[in-house]
Order: sequence, then structure tokens, then C-alpha cells
Amino acid sequence: MPSNNCYDVTTWPVGDPAKDVGEVINSIIADIKDRQSVNDADDGGKPGAVIYIPPGDYRLRTQVVIDVSFLRIEGSGHGFTSSSIRFNVPEDEWPDLHELWPGGSRVFVDIPLDGGDGDGTGAHGAEARGAAFYVERTGSPRISSVEFSDFCIDGLHFTPDGSGLHPENTYVNGKTGIYVANENDSFRINGMGFVYLENALTIYNADALSIHDNFIAECGSCIELRGWGQASKVTDNLVGAGFKGHSVYAENHGGLLVTANNIFPRGASSVHFKGVTRSSVTNNRLHSFYPGMVVLADSSENLVATNHFLRDHEPWTPFLGIDNGVDDDYGLLSVSGNNNTVVGNHFSQIIDAKGIRPAGATPVVIRLTAGAGNFVSNNHVVAKDVHATSSDSCFSAQVDALLTTGASESLEVTAVKVDSESARNTILDSGTEEQVIADRSVNAVRAIPAIGV
Repeated sequence: MPSNNCYDVTTWPVGDPAKDVGEVINSIIADIKDRQSVNDADDGGKPGAVIYIPPGDYRLRTQVVIDVSFLRIEGSGHGFTSSSIRFNVPEDEWPDLHELWPGGSRVFVDIPLDGGDGDGTGAHGAEARGAAFYVERTGSPRISSVEFSDFCIDGLHFTPDGSGLHPENTYVNGKTGIYVANENDSFRINGMGFVYLENALTIYNADALSIHDNFIAECGSCIELRGWGQASKVTDNLVGAGFKGHSVYAENHGGLLVTANNIFPRGASSVHFKGVTRSSVTNNRLHSFYPGMVVLADSSENLVATNHFLRDHEPWTPFLGIDNGVDDDYGLLSVSGNNNTVVGNHFSQIIDAKGIRPAGATPVVIRLTAGAGNFVSNNHVVAKDVHATSSDSCFSAQVDALLTTGASESLEVTAVKVDSESARNTILDSGTEEQVIADRSVNAVRAIPAIGV
């Protein structure tokens, strides 16, 4: 027989999901809490529920507040398509485009951002007020097993920020897709689409979190794991933040796995760890238009292995001249901390020497800025000086840049630089004698033999 724990937003009798799906989902959650009020009935009592969002467009004007465990909100398609490309196409060409908006099971965030306190935001402030889905429950046990699957959260538009950029290119609008405010266990975000949100995912104090197989792009910041956390994973996602934010950021986490992600350019960083220990960044494809691609800040005993780093130039006309404010001697990978392992990575530094900042500097690939006992081995550095070009076509410009490997000169780089605040490190086979800058009296260095010497 049909389960009364399966809901469809289009058949629920309260509210109109086309006009405000937030009101509908909040009403459903209230019904779940009303019916599942006993915490121990026949060795059960609160099984939770599934809320289904069929393919279609659903305006969200009321923040969804989730304070029950075992809740799955699911759709039938992540619906991602590039809003950035559309908004940078001349408006007189829009009628000829096949579609103008993301699709699938699409929730578009239209919450009034009037500076009021809103519902359920506590001490988390304005960022939480702009969240489409706000998760908060205190007490014991922690809220557990909340899942978001297979639908699109669309922030619609970005807004002017005083920079003079086209408003749709600022990555600013005060909107967040999913905001988790306190301790949580075994949450899952799978198969989702996030687009044109200032913050796609902001999650505090996560334990055994899974962020898997999502499309998270054209957002100010994509994945931010804040507070603290353990034993979580960010795997198999397609991710790309804006120039002001992080693609993947984590602080005070242990046992975090960041693996097999394809991280697009334009984020201020691809992966940024702060106070993270005993975690892994492995088998990712990382692409950036700026230095500072991966940062381990005050982070120790982490593994960075078998990743492909590509740093090249912004080829798309609307974003020319924009960067993350980091100089080329900062390093594509910057490490401060103890006993980290950096092995078997491929680095492609494909840039125009005339654009190096500061002028006359030698770009750095791996930089150890502080700490001790770090192990750097068998990394391959390819450095080319190319003539940077640009195009009004985002897709063709990017593909052309990715596929061009010939007709370029070698670029002088520092493969590994060890600052004076870092010592007792081991650097093996990651650069020639001239490409490794380190005090040999306090660091162990074995250089790659130079050809012909």
C-alpha cells in the first residue's frame, strides 16, 4: 500500500509549489513532526520521510527550515546549465537560444533579502537568512541523515557590487543554497545542481558527510565546510567557484577525503585547507587562472597525491583583467604545516611571461612556507611561456586553450621553494638543482639530473 511518508509537493494540499515551494515543504515537515511524535514505538517511531519535487520550475519565497532527521528531498534532474554564458550573450540573441534558464527539478531562490532576522537563523546572520534550505537542530542526538538529491537550486541573478563589472558577473547576491548551522551526522548531498548562488553549500560541524556527484558552478563559493568536522568526503563533483570565493574550503577537519573532483577555473582557490589534519587531496583534476590553487594553511599530516594541476590564463573576454590578488611567487601549491606528503602530482604552468606578477619574478610551483617534516617527491612540472589570447566565446576559447600544447617556449620556474620558516623537509626528484630553492643544511634535497650534464 502507498506510504504516508512519501510526499509530492505538487499534490500536497497546503500552498502552491509554483508560487512558493518553501511554504509547501515547511507544511510537509510540520506534518511529519506531528505524525512522528513518539521516539520509541515498536522499536522505531520516527522513520522520517521523502519529499519529491517533480521536474518543473518552483519559486522559493519562504526559507525551508529543516529540524528533523531522516529526511530526503529529491527531484528528477539536477538541471544545470550555464547562466553565465547566457547573461554574457547579447540580449538580442536570447530569442535564438534553445533555453534561457536551468531546468530539471528547479527551485529558484526568490527570498526577500530585506535585512530582517528571518526564521531559524539564530546567530548565523545574513548569510543564513538568504539560504533556500536552512538546517538547524540542537540537543542530542545530532540531526542525522538529511539528504538532498537530484534537483537544482538556482539563485537567478547576481547583483551590482560597486566594482563596475556587469552585475551578472559579480558572484554577489546574498543567496545560499543549503546552510547547515550546527552539529550533524551522515548528511548526503548527491546529484544536485547549484548555480548563481553567492554560496552553494555552507555546512558547519559535519561528521561523515558525503558530497558526491554534484554539479556546483558559477557560484561565489561552492563547498565550504566550517567550524570543525571529521570523516567526510567530497568526491566526483564538477565544481567551479567565482574569483572571490573557494571551490572547496575546509577548516579544522580531520579525515577529510577530497578525491576525483573536476574543479574548474576562476575560483580564488581550488582547494583550501585551514587547520586540517590527516586528510587527503588525491586524484583530482584542478584548473585555475591564478596562483594559490591548493593551500594547506596550518595543516599537518595531509596527503596531496596524483592530482593534475593546470594553471593558465583567463581566455574569456568578460573576465579579462580579473584575478585573485595572489602573486606568481606564492606557489600553485602552498603549504604551511608539518609532515605533509606531496607526491606524484603533475603541474602544468602554461602562462604568458609578460603577465607574471610582480614583473621579473620567477613563478613558484610548490612552496613550503612554514612547518617541518614535509615530504615532496616525484612531482612533474611542465612550464611553458605562451602568448595569451581571448575570445567572446566561453566554450571555444576554453577548449582551444586546453588543447594547445605546441608552439610555446619553455618558462623558467622554481619547482620547489622552501622558506626559512620551514625546515627538516625532504624534497626528492621534483626539480633540477636550479629549480629547487632550499637551505641544504636544514633540508634534504635530491634534484632531478639535468639533461646533458
